[in-house]
Amino acid sequence: MYKRGLVGVVLVAVAVGAAGCSDGDGSASSAVSQVASAASEAADAVDTAEETAKKKLTEVKDGVDAKDAVKVGVVTADADGFSTATVTAENSADSTKSFAVQVNFKDKSGNLLDTVVVTVSDVAAGAKGEGTARSTHKLTGEVEAQTATALRY
Repeated sequence: MYKRGLVGVVLVAVAVGAAGCSDGDGSASSAVSQVASAASEAADAVDTAEETAKKKLTEVKDGVDAKDAVKVGVVTADADGFSTATVTAENSADSTKSFAVQVNFKDKSGNLLDTVVVTVSDVAAGAKGEGTARSTHKLTGEVEAQTATALRY
């Protein structure tokens, strides 16, 4: 996966930089180990979030593609430092519907940082409903949110 390749590049860069700074007591090796561990945990967190999102979406019965009916707003940080974005779903059906929306949080380069599923429940016919996508962990840097999948049911 692309995200794992990027983690590997970052780890090599950190290892080279740390090796040049070693004072012989093994601290550079320890720093590289800590960075490798953190990078592995971050990749694992994204994998877990992806698996959870897929599972939630497969639980939706009789869902129809509604990606064109969903808009995701600008990402902001909440009071706890988690990334959030408003999800707006427009119901063009003739009866009340709910929406399951997978929102991907990505960095400026398009790398996947996190993914969540938001439910916008009981949107009246011809109306709009809102929900909030909230990252599962604190994200840093410029973060964008995109609709990955949206199901109306």
